Amino acid sequence: MTIKIKAPTLPESVPDGTIATWYKNVGDVVTRDELLVDIETDKVVIEVVAPGTGTLKEILRNAGDTITSNESIGVMEPGQTVATAEGATGDESATATTAETVSVTAEEASEMPSPDSPIMSPAARKLVEENQVDTNHLAGSGKDGRITKEDVLRYLDKPTTSTTAFVPDSEPAMVSSRPIGSPSGRIEERVPMSRLRAKVAERLLQAKQSTAMLTTFNEVNMGPVMAIRTRYREEFERIHDGVRLGFMSFFVRAAIEALKRFPAVNASIDGNDIVYHGYQDIGVAVSSPRGLVVPVLRNADSMGLAKIEKEVRNFGEKAKDGKLAIEEMTGGTFTISNGGVFGSLLSTPILNPPQTAILGMHKIQDRPVAVEGEVKIRPMMYLALSYDHRMIDGKEAVQFLVTIKDLIEEPTRLILEI
Repeated sequence: MTIKIKAPTLPESVPDGTIATWYKNVGDVVTRDELLVDIETDKVVIEVVAPGTGTLKEILRNAGDTITSNESIGVMEPGQTVATAEGATGDESATATTAETVSVTAEEASEMPSPDSPIMSPAARKLVEENQVDTNHLAGSGKDGRITKEDVLRYLDKPTTSTTAFVPDSEPAMVSSRPIGSPSGRIEERVPMSRLRAKVAERLLQAKQSTAMLTTFNEVNMGPVMAIRTRYREEFERIHDGVRLGFMSFFVRAAIEALKRFPAVNASIDGNDIVYHGYQDIGVAVSSPRGLVVPVLRNADSMGLAKIEKEVRNFGEKAKDGKLAIEEMTGGTFTISNGGVFGSLLSTPILNPPQTAILGMHKIQDRPVAVEGEVKIRPMMYLALSYDHRMIDGKEAVQFLVTIKDLIEEPTRLILEI
């Protein structure tokens, strides 16, 4: 009797995936829920774990192969693989596998992870063992300091000499690469584009070719919001269990109110039809080791500032660990992107089809502005709204952005809904 190892059920929006990395070889003993393989899709990397305890008998799909939903990718032979220490008796003994008995000597047992060892994911531990990495040099970015696969990859990618190869793509390579020499002795490395990067490139090109994209700009005085944060930051964090009050929640709430007033900005185009959405699902762009991803705040209209901040923080943590689910990044009626966290002063955000508009936030910078005939220094932020001119007129786009500006400069309007 054998157990089939199957790819997960993929949603309709994700037709297939690619085998990224097998962490076990044929003949290896595996335990239930142990990480076996990573499958990379257009949106996320999905970890496939062992459906039971036993021995990996056959690998049906190798790294780089394209797979579909629920496709068999490997075969296991079942059996118990609980290890025993030498000399154990009675109930302390474990049942052997159907293939062979796995024993652990006292010397081997001393090399097993101790309770004081850092917490790390199975994929991270595999990389640490293969590359003999000193875990004291690793900083965990996961929950409770958990060391993730991306943390190990970032450490391994750090240059150690002046001749270290430059990899043009910031994403860790999921498949093999090959160095390319040159007559001058300089080194390059050719790395296959990941599915996520390839999909992003495809969607960006599609957005440029299939939409009539324009961008309108404005600037907003962040002083009133910053004053609220300064006054209520500690109390907000204490009452809401450590959730910090940031700027994103104010912009999400302002966008929701503006979308209600200008429903065309919250609509999408489907063929020759215009689809008006009676809800506001706000996508928030967050950075991940694999690139920019856009998880969605569902029914954001029902969320307060604390709920929004908590969800955005959770999205950021999941993105770092590669734990965002496909469902969390599907859909969305409007997107907000904050390039200011990287120092961007002004940029043109690109549409996220089939959405018809996207708001770009930028760096807050003290600038001189005219206030009642006098020059004052104010913390100013440039805002950019890119929109599809097929759906949204210039007047609507400008008024939408002005509405957001007014709501941010007078935050009490958000409470009073005026």
